Amino acid sequence: MANVSVTDGTLVVEIAGLDRLWAIKSRIEIPLANVRGATLDPGILREPKGIRVGGTHFPGLITAGTFRSGGEWVFWDVKNPAKAVVIELADERYSRLVIEVDDPRATVDLVELARCPG
Repeated sequence: MANVSVTDGTLVVEIAGLDRLWAIKSRIEIPLANVRGATLDPGILREPKGIRVGGTHFPGLITAGTFRSGGEWVFWDVKNPAKAVVIELADERYSRLVIEVDDPRATVDLVELARCPG
Protein backbone atom coordinates (compact mmCIF):
# COMPACT_ATOMS: atom_id res chain seq x y z
CA MET A 1 0.00 0.00 0.00
CA ALA A 2 1.11 3.55 -0.63
CA ASN A 3 0.65 6.81 1.24
CA VAL A 4 0.28 9.94 -0.88
CA SER A 5 0.95 13.50 0.26
CA VAL A 6 1.75 16.88 -1.24
CA THR A 7 4.63 18.93 0.18
CA ASP A 8 6.07 22.15 -1.24
CA GLY A 9 4.76 21.60 -4.75
CA THR A 10 5.81 17.95 -4.84
CA LEU A 11 3.66 14.82 -4.95
CA VAL A 12 5.19 12.31 -2.54
CA VAL A 13 4.33 8.60 -2.72
CA GLU A 14 5.64 6.55 0.20
CA ILE A 15 5.49 2.79 -0.21
CA ALA A 16 4.55 1.20 3.11
CA GLY A 17 5.47 -2.04 4.86
CA LEU A 18 6.54 -5.12 2.94
CA ASP A 19 5.43 -3.48 -0.29
CA ARG A 20 8.82 -1.70 -0.21
CA LEU A 21 10.43 -5.10 -0.66
CA TRP A 22 7.99 -6.30 -3.34
CA ALA A 23 8.21 -3.04 -5.33
CA ILE A 24 11.95 -2.51 -4.78
CA LYS A 25 11.18 1.13 -4.05
CA SER A 26 10.23 3.08 -0.96
CA ARG A 27 9.53 6.62 -2.18
CA ILE A 28 8.69 8.50 -5.37
CA GLU A 29 8.69 12.30 -5.61
CA ILE A 30 7.11 14.10 -8.58
CA PRO A 31 6.83 17.88 -9.12
CA LEU A 32 3.14 18.80 -9.28
CA ALA A 33 3.79 20.48 -12.63
CA ASN A 34 4.41 16.98 -14.04
CA VAL A 35 1.22 15.43 -12.61
CA ARG A 36 -1.48 15.26 -15.30
CA GLY A 37 -4.22 13.85 -13.08
CA ALA A 38 -5.47 11.03 -10.91
CA THR A 39 -8.38 8.62 -11.33
CA LEU A 40 -9.98 5.69 -9.57
CA ASP A 41 -9.56 2.54 -11.65
CA PRO A 42 -10.42 -0.78 -9.99
CA GLY A 43 -10.31 -2.49 -13.42
CA ILE A 44 -6.67 -1.55 -14.06
CA LEU A 45 -5.39 -4.92 -12.88
CA ARG A 46 -7.03 -6.60 -15.87
CA GLU A 47 -4.81 -4.59 -18.24
CA PRO A 48 -1.57 -6.13 -19.53
CA LYS A 49 1.33 -5.13 -17.29
CA GLY A 50 4.09 -5.42 -19.86
CA ILE A 51 7.56 -6.66 -19.02
CA ARG A 52 8.53 -6.67 -15.35
CA VAL A 53 11.86 -4.89 -14.99
CA GLY A 54 12.08 -5.05 -11.21
CA GLY A 55 9.58 -6.08 -8.59
CA THR A 56 6.97 -8.77 -8.04
CA HIS A 57 4.00 -10.07 -10.01
CA PHE A 58 1.78 -12.90 -8.80
CA PRO A 59 -1.49 -12.62 -10.78
CA GLY A 60 -4.45 -12.17 -8.44
CA LEU A 61 -2.20 -11.50 -5.44
CA ILE A 62 0.21 -8.62 -6.01
CA THR A 63 1.64 -6.44 -8.75
CA ALA A 64 4.49 -4.28 -7.51
CA GLY A 65 7.50 -2.69 -9.10
CA THR A 66 8.56 -1.26 -12.44
CA PHE A 67 7.06 -2.54 -15.68
CA ARG A 68 7.67 -1.54 -19.32
CA SER A 69 4.58 -1.54 -21.51
CA GLY A 70 4.08 -0.02 -24.95
CA GLY A 71 7.33 1.93 -24.70
CA GLU A 72 6.36 3.46 -21.35
CA TRP A 73 7.53 2.83 -17.79
CA VAL A 74 4.77 2.19 -15.25
CA PHE A 75 5.17 1.82 -11.49
CA TRP A 76 2.76 -0.59 -9.80
CA ASP A 77 1.95 -1.29 -6.15
CA VAL A 78 -1.46 -2.99 -5.99
CA LYS A 79 -2.88 -5.99 -4.15
CA ASN A 80 -6.53 -4.93 -3.82
CA PRO A 81 -7.85 -3.55 -7.14
CA ALA A 82 -10.81 -1.89 -5.38
CA LYS A 83 -8.31 0.55 -3.86
CA ALA A 84 -6.32 1.28 -7.04
CA VAL A 85 -5.56 4.85 -8.08
CA VAL A 86 -3.85 5.76 -11.35
CA ILE A 87 -1.73 8.91 -11.40
CA GLU A 88 -0.84 10.08 -14.91
CA LEU A 89 2.52 11.84 -15.32
CA ALA A 90 4.33 13.89 -17.96
CA ASP A 91 8.08 14.41 -18.44
CA GLU A 92 8.97 11.80 -15.80
CA ARG A 93 10.60 8.38 -15.88
CA TYR A 94 7.20 6.79 -15.21
CA SER A 95 4.23 7.66 -17.38
CA ARG A 96 1.86 6.30 -14.70
CA LEU A 97 1.83 5.32 -11.07
CA VAL A 98 -0.71 2.59 -10.32
CA ILE A 99 -0.94 2.39 -6.56
CA GLU A 100 -3.16 0.96 -3.86
CA VAL A 101 -4.16 3.48 -1.21
CA ASP A 102 -6.28 3.31 1.93
CA ASP A 103 -8.87 5.84 0.68
CA PRO A 104 -8.88 6.07 -3.13
CA ARG A 105 -11.46 8.89 -3.38
CA ALA A 106 -9.57 11.07 -0.87
CA THR A 107 -6.29 10.41 -2.70
CA VAL A 108 -7.73 11.39 -6.09
CA ASP A 109 -9.24 14.53 -4.52
CA LEU A 110 -5.91 15.41 -2.88
CA VAL A 111 -3.99 15.08 -6.15
CA GLU A 112 -6.57 16.94 -8.23
CA LEU A 113 -6.90 19.81 -5.72
CA ALA A 114 -3.10 20.14 -5.44
CA ARG A 115 -2.78 20.19 -9.24
CA CYS A 116 -5.52 22.76 -9.80
CA PRO A 117 -6.03 24.77 -6.59
CA GLY A 118 -9.06 27.01 -6.38
